Amino acid sequence: MPFYYFYDARYMAMLIPVLLITLYAQFKVSSTFNRYSRIANSRHLTGAQAAAEVLRRHGVYDVRIERVRGNLTDHYDPRTNVIRLSDSVYDSPTIAAVGVAAHEAGHAVQYAVGYVPIQIRAAIIPLTQVGSQVGIVLLILGLILSFESLFFIGIVLFSFTTLFQLVTLPVEFNASRRAMETIRSGGLLNDQEANGARKVLSAAALTYVAALLMSIVQLLRYVMLFSGRRRND
Repeated sequence: MPFYYFYDARYMAMLIPVLLITLYAQFKVSSTFNRYSRIANSRHLTGAQAAAEVLRRHGVYDVRIERVRGNLTDHYDPRTNVIRLSDSVYDSPTIAAVGVAAHEAGHAVQYAVGYVPIQIRAAIIPLTQVGSQVGIVLLILGLILSFESLFFIGIVLFSFTTLFQLVTLPVEFNASRRAMETIRSGGLLNDQEANGARKVLSAAALTYVAALLMSIVQLLRYVMLFSGRRRND
């Protein structure tokens, strides 16, 4: 295949800034989490206790809270209705732990109240999985075989991964908003501590913005390749 399939000045002009944003986002979330993981909150509230309190204040009582190995591996699993908190969050009485745990509890609340964006995200997960696996294969085959229709189908399938990243933004922002509202109204943290928790969640949100930008750049690259092939035919 010609070299321009892999290199394009326009593509690089989009890719390099997004790569820098991605690296900054990863650094920001790691450094901010580590900073506030070293500061205990005044109530000595652990992450597990904070998550339970958020659930209680929203009238959600059927969600389990469990420990999961790893660092920043915290997540809510809607299939089993379980909040899984990492070792550095589950029984840690720090500002960061409360912020992260409250955020994951916010996702559980979203499912409990039928928050529309998270329902949309859950509905397109199968399409996203197909797009990220089959779509890439079709894109490669379309290029190798010079099969325009196959390449186009690959683009359509891959676009679902971009749609997933787009829908993820309001889901994550809303979970953080719910977390911070409960942290403040419930007195889980004092004002200074709550500001630290907000910084942790804001840093985490930047990683989702970076993921969306990267997905958009990749999608645009495939579209440019497709348009370039059509012009050359």
